[in-house]
Amino acid sequence: MGVTGPAGGNVIVAVDAGNSKTDAAVVAPDGTVLGSARGGGFQPQTAGVERAVDMLQTTVTGALAAARTLRPGPLRIGHVSACLANADFPAEEELLATELARRVRPAGGQGGPPSVEVANDTFALLRAGLPDGGEPVGVAVVCGAGINCCGLAPGGRRARFAAIGRISGDWGGGVHLAEEALWWAARAADGRGGPTALAHALPAHFGLPTMAELIEALHLGRIDPARRHELAPVLFAVADAGDAVARALVERQAEEVVAMATAALRRLELLDTAVPVVLGGGVLTARHALLDEGIARLLARRAPRAVARVVTAPPVLGAALLALDRAAAPRRAYARLRAHYA
Repeated sequence: MGVTGPAGGNVIVAVDAGNSKTDAAVVAPDGTVLGSARGGGFQPQTAGVERAVDMLQTTVTGALAAARTLRPGPLRIGHVSACLANADFPAEEELLATELARRVRPAGGQGGPPSVEVANDTFALLRAGLPDGGEPVGVAVVCGAGINCCGLAPGGRRARFAAIGRISGDWGGGVHLAEEALWWAARAADGRGGPTALAHALPAHFGLPTMAELIEALHLGRIDPARRHELAPVLFAVADAGDAVARALVERQAEEVVAMATAALRRLELLDTAVPVVLGGGVLTARHALLDEGIARLLARRAPRAVARVVTAPPVLGAALLALDRAAAPRRAYARLRAHYA
């Protein structure tokens, strides 16, 4: 976790930045949310660190402007708690923490640079799903556009995964599921594979009659490549209707979620302890019955003491809770903050 600067100050800035959107919130020490703003996705690997942090700065500036409607005048930022997608290695967290500390200062604000703590966005989900008070212990799996997992054990021990695609052993997430669905549908349509209703359902989603036309439209850019993620819900619908190929993909996704969770629990020596397994991200919060049932069944078999919980609160809540932890805030501050996002 990247950390820079001194602690202290009278407002907290919490940031959750994902691949597709960024949320920023300005929070008073008593847990009151003074202002918030939403910006675009955070992708430093493609946009570059400077441009990506520029976007974060713009979103934070918007949240500070909103906060001034409740608390007019200069605002001193004491701490920035940023949970960021694509901050997959400690070196990346350190770099991003340094960049944020240099840039995030309100116009007309007071004091020196804030302290900044950067963590992967998976830790925001984990903290949002853990109880307040006491040492945070548990595991979280995010399955949204991609898939990732982290965990905390007593004494601050951590488990995390690189989560940068196939080279780090990943399988799953909405984008990957859409690609798998296209692969199986294409082979069914041209005879290389067995039959699947995906071969009709996927092109139909885009108003096309055949897979051949869908493949051509994707290849020539007539359909924006960014729209491929729309096919993940189609896959789940086809699976719910009983298609064997689609069901196998959903079952594989359940397997991967549980494989990550149990690996983290094992590494943290928590397999025999009753701890939360927090589940979040668009694929998991959609509550697809087949996926939910598969995860529950496999988790009961491999980590029977784990307590699974799906968290739908915005992850920026977790980033703000981490900041309250750091400030040793009173319990009423946690209650006020959670009530805002309830």
